[in-house]
Amino acid sequence: MKTDRFVITVIGVDTVGIVAGVTRIMSDFGVNIIDIRQTLMEDIFTMLMIGEVKSENFVLKDFQEKMNEAGQELKVEIRVQHEDVFRYMHRI
Repeated sequence: MKTDRFVITVIGVDTVGIVAGVTRIMSDFGVNIIDIRQTLMEDIFTMLMIGEVKSENFVLKDFQEKMNEAGQELKVEIRVQHEDVFRYMHRI
């Protein structure tokens, strides 16, 4: 079975329900949290996660679209990138 890992970033003004909204979608898509870091800087919420999925039926575009919808509802910016793409974009 194929395993894919993703970098998920969330940033915005802190409100109740951000973590719940993001992790609910991850659960719906079978994405497991490998690592999670979050920080609150005054009223700015930031979260960085590494997620992993072990499913041949997983469609990244569908997952990204659901996360974008959740971001709009929660009034935060959510980005989902495949780990390989993230590493390539941030190499020195």
